[in-house]
Amino acid sequence: MSLHLYEVLRRPHITEEGTRLLGMNKYVFQVARGANKQQIKEAVEKIFNVEVAAVNVVNVPGKMRRVGRSRGMTSPWKKAIVTLKPGHKIPIFEGT
Repeated sequence: MSLHLYEVLRRPHITEEGTRLLGMNKYVFQVARGANKQQIKEAVEKIFNVEVAAVNVVNVPGKMRRVGRSRGMTSPWKKAIVTLKPGHKIPIFEGT
C-alpha cells in the first residue's frame, strides 16, 4: 500500500503529554493506520524540512462510548512520536 506524503500525516496531536514531550524535541502526530515508521520519517522530513532521529508508533484502540441507551465504539487510530535531531524544530507546535 503506497501512501502519498500528505496522506501519511493526518494532523498534529496536541495534548498535555505531547506538550511535555516538546521539551525533549519530540512531536506527536495522528497518522494513517497503514503507515509504517519509514513512511512517517520520510513524510516529516520532506514536509517540515527537518532531520528525524527516531519514530515510535502506538496503535490506539477504539473505546466503548454510550449515548443514552445506545452503545458504540470510537474508531481506532495510530499515533507517531517523532524525535528530531538536535537543532531542528517544527514551527506549527510553537505558541502563537
